[in-house]
Amino acid sequence: MAAEGVIVVGGGPVGLWLAAELRLRDVPVTVLEARPRRGPHSRALTVHPRTLEVLDCRGVVEPFLAEGVRIPSGHFAALTERMDFRPLDTPFPFTLSLPQARTEELLEEHAVRAGARILRGHRVIGVEAGADAVELTVEGPDGSYRTSAAYVVGCDGTRSVVRESAGVAFPGTAATLWAWMGDVVLDAPPAGPAVSGPRGQLMVFPLPGGVHRVVGNDPDTLRQARPGELTFEELRERVTAIAGTDFGMRDPRWLSRFGNATRQAETYRRGRVLLAGDAAHMHFPAGGPGLNVGVQDATNLGWKLAAVLRGTATDGLLDSYHGERHPVGAELLLNTRAQTALMTTYAPEGQALRGLLGEFIATVPEFSQALAERMSGLSVVYPPAEGASAHPLTGRRAPDLRFADGWRLFELLRGGGRVLLDLTGGAAGLPGQTPDTVVHTAPLAPHDRGAWRRVTAALIRPDGHVAWAAEETDPETLTRSMSGALAAMAGQGAAAVR
Repeated sequence: MAAEGVIVVGGGPVGLWLAAELRLRDVPVTVLEARPRRGPHSRALTVHPRTLEVLDCRGVVEPFLAEGVRIPSGHFAALTERMDFRPLDTPFPFTLSLPQARTEELLEEHAVRAGARILRGHRVIGVEAGADAVELTVEGPDGSYRTSAAYVVGCDGTRSVVRESAGVAFPGTAATLWAWMGDVVLDAPPAGPAVSGPRGQLMVFPLPGGVHRVVGNDPDTLRQARPGELTFEELRERVTAIAGTDFGMRDPRWLSRFGNATRQAETYRRGRVLLAGDAAHMHFPAGGPGLNVGVQDATNLGWKLAAVLRGTATDGLLDSYHGERHPVGAELLLNTRAQTALMTTYAPEGQALRGLLGEFIATVPEFSQALAERMSGLSVVYPPAEGASAHPLTGRRAPDLRFADGWRLFELLRGGGRVLLDLTGGAAGLPGQTPDTVVHTAPLAPHDRGAWRRVTAALIRPDGHVAWAAEETDPETLTRSMSGALAAMAGQGAAAVR
């Protein structure tokens, strides 16, 4: 097998999305997936608003919207009072319930259309990184072989062979408690998604095809040793003990247990080896953030890796991947640990804390919205490069801005390059279009976003975050400000600006 520009190890949602992102910039990429075929079961169900935005920025969101179940609220720690997503500044003020198996199928179709090569039944058993390339040892359907690439990205899960071969530590805590779940048919599903009390916590999610996912935990799960395999009889008994009914439960499709082991890779980059998704972070799946954070890891990494391989950025740019995404992973672990504590507290004091937080969510809109923005992935802010613009928008996710000429920002990002916005209608005299930059010259349509009201120009990164923004009106000053900021960021390698 000929060496490829990038080999992605792992054909789950994160690896498939990364492959498509690389192909947007014509980078040769092969995905090596150990499984000979896609698994029938789906651990992940929830697609968050920011992930839907990312899909829209590449023009592939419609199939997801057509098949998923839209839920205009979200839970924190299985509290019965839910965060309202409807006030969020996004075209997608809801979570989408869609089985991971179908998400993978849609992402694989996208990656293949983009030109990615996906090889199933190819298990990577060793990775050796050198100064100029990475060598991989692979067990394929026809025997073992060796191949190489300029860079390798491990998207191969919590037991990542790539991470272990690269010698990257994975510190954290082992599982100390276990929850349970089942995909079943419910003849009489509950009116609300959550049931909570001293006998346990229970969440019920609708799935396509008339199936519901039932997820819960109870005092008996607070044990260090992993229990045995979950049976349908045990699931029914535990649900009945918590809710007083089994909701007409029948026809189990999948039964499983999961623990609260929590770990994060010490570094997301070791030379020519990088990590994304569950290979970089593992956690209790409270609120279903894992798939979403992983896809956003890949969105951050994809354009940077492509820029380095195409010679438009230095290798140092890849250090910013760890610098920007490792803190996001750390916050993910903080959030899921906090939720785990609240979801597994059965003492009167713990129940009182749940009641108090639920009251805040229900009665303090600012609290609910701040929590919703954090859980949905909309609140992520990357630090600006040293010497770059200190405008308050720098590093923030750009919303789906609408322009007076009818265009939307997310449409402009679909080519996978950066977007330079001249909001003065041409008076700014900004540089013209280049192969890596779309220049859009039009004022914003009427809006109520105070932070954007005085902005005259902005540079949007391929991942939809603001690299630079300014409020100057003099063309020479504006151009000088932009050039200085771009040069400073290029020197620091924290944004693709060359």
